[in-house]
Amino acid sequence: MSYLSKDAPGEVHLLMGNEAIVRGAIEAGVAFASAYPGNPSSEIITELGKLSGELGIYVEWSTNEKVAIEAAAGASYAGLRSLCAMKQNGINVASDFLSNAVLTGVGPGGLVLIVADDPGGISSSNEEDSRYFSRLLEIPLLEPAGFQEAKDMTKFAFELSEEMGLIVMVRSVTRVSHGRSNVVYDTIQQGNKTAHFDTNRSIMAFPVGYTHTLLHNKLDTIKEKFEESDFNTYEGPKKPELLMITCGAAHLYAREAVDLLGLEKKVGILKVATTYPFPDELIARHMKNTEKVMVTEEIIPFLESAVKEAYATHAGDIGNVVFFGKTTGTLPRENELNPDIVTNALAQVMGMEYTPTDPGYMAEVVSKSLTHAPYRSLTFCAGCPHRASYWDIKRALKLDGRDGFLVGDIGCYTIGLGPQGYGILRSVHAMGSGSGLATGLGQLNKFGMDQPVLAVCGDSTFFHSVVPSLVNAAHQKSNFTMVVLDNSATAMTGAQPHSGSKTDAMGRIGDDVEALSIEKICESLGAKVRILDPFDVPGTTQAVYETIQDEDGIKVLIMRQECCLYRLKQDDQRFTVRVDEEKCLGDECGCNRLCTRVFKCPGIFWDREHKVARIDEVICTGCGVCADICPEGAITKEAIHEA
Repeated sequence: MSYLSKDAPGEVHLLMGNEAIVRGAIEAGVAFASAYPGNPSSEIITELGKLSGELGIYVEWSTNEKVAIEAAAGASYAGLRSLCAMKQNGINVASDFLSNAVLTGVGPGGLVLIVADDPGGISSSNEEDSRYFSRLLEIPLLEPAGFQEAKDMTKFAFELSEEMGLIVMVRSVTRVSHGRSNVVYDTIQQGNKTAHFDTNRSIMAFPVGYTHTLLHNKLDTIKEKFEESDFNTYEGPKKPELLMITCGAAHLYAREAVDLLGLEKKVGILKVATTYPFPDELIARHMKNTEKVMVTEEIIPFLESAVKEAYATHAGDIGNVVFFGKTTGTLPRENELNPDIVTNALAQVMGMEYTPTDPGYMAEVVSKSLTHAPYRSLTFCAGCPHRASYWDIKRALKLDGRDGFLVGDIGCYTIGLGPQGYGILRSVHAMGSGSGLATGLGQLNKFGMDQPVLAVCGDSTFFHSVVPSLVNAAHQKSNFTMVVLDNSATAMTGAQPHSGSKTDAMGRIGDDVEALSIEKICESLGAKVRILDPFDVPGTTQAVYETIQDEDGIKVLIMRQECCLYRLKQDDQRFTVRVDEEKCLGDECGCNRLCTRVFKCPGIFWDREHKVARIDEVICTGCGVCADICPEGAITKEAIHEA
């Protein structure tokens, strides 16, 4: 039995925030869970998948977030408590369905939507604030400020969803999802595990005016509950000199700031966990007791705007209040907050001097770090097939000489924007956007553009959002080359399976799982398909060159090699790689240290003392590509396994 599934009320366990969310869902009796992987949310479905057999629940990695929320809603309609998880980018994909589902309602099984935001874009292409979808689409919103709340709010969200017949959203952020703390367990509810769809029920939003009125009536009821919710807490003096209004992880930073500055008797902290519909009467009651309010939150001033709106509504009872927050420049409008940022802002508002760390000490730390720690930019893993793929494409475009270019999207292969990917990637937007851009660019030959157009995506992204672009391109006869970097998993977010995998979230393999073929899908659209090995540098370079000479419709190049981290787990190193020091002439070679300065695989390093390249045997995964790119043949490879 897993520590997450123990029915042990009162026990205390050290849990990651996402594990706490999983535990809350288990305690609520969840029966169905779906998601598309995306950090910082990925562990939720990973852990539920591991427990699926033990708990008798169904768990899936869906093709994309829209499908995931629709699948979970289907289970909800049949009476099962269901959960759907995604990162902030994913709610964009799911929003089309969500905008209708809020009007039709869900149930009889509760449906909880977990959205994990990524302030600072640590593993994202943006730092979008998903809370605005809550207000835009009118979805009840809860924001845990810590790990116990992450569990308790998830459990409560199911109860609220079932009671009101609405989707309920729980918003986490990176430091809650990926932090750890002690969590006290409660009793596990068995929950309904028998599905039945009531055929007397029609699920639709017509007439819209009527269903919208019903939604607003339900939100009014929820607002009344939120006004009295125990998740909203206050600590501090009855009449604080300054009232800090916080939510989410910012609440922890606010508490630390007050403690560091010794302001417990002057500053009160009001934590708002029920941020939509907003409990304005609760806020007004606390604002009556102060003349200064500082709103602390991540990312965009969502809470700050709601607080000011509450003030405008109740200004006659509250009196004059001065506000501090993101809109006043007291706190930054972008990136993550941290204790130092919040403490500095609080000290500024309170007219205090605060130096978090002695500047001389910090200067010494930085100086020693630069001296002793080697600089390494964002890079592909040693032996990553994407590095080889980009090398092959770069060479083919150079051989072609028509200034061809590559457009893409978010994934491990986004590193193609920088020096580690030879600066080959010209655009990065949402998943599948590279192929979408290419469908338009591929029509521009009629305007005199003769540059070869290539788009790149990963295998998981192919299923997520590239297929519609290819359908459009086939129909419109657009001319471009689609490069699918097939490394056999959703590698960037933790190697989760996808629609082309031979396994699923619950660990099923074989006849229980249908692994869809990328090449057959592309061939069904009339595309010309070639399957290539990016580690075969001469062969793949030639194939790319030949393909971009063909200016008739869609061409698909599937560059297929497993993620190097998989191959390491399987002890599947292909080659033993060595450097012949007599042949490696270094600076005297004329190659300008091509292997270490340009190719940049971390498995090769420059020995400054002996002025030769060397293989780091600890890091090297034995792909053998460096042997193919060395112009002097100084790097050799000896086969261990068949390629």
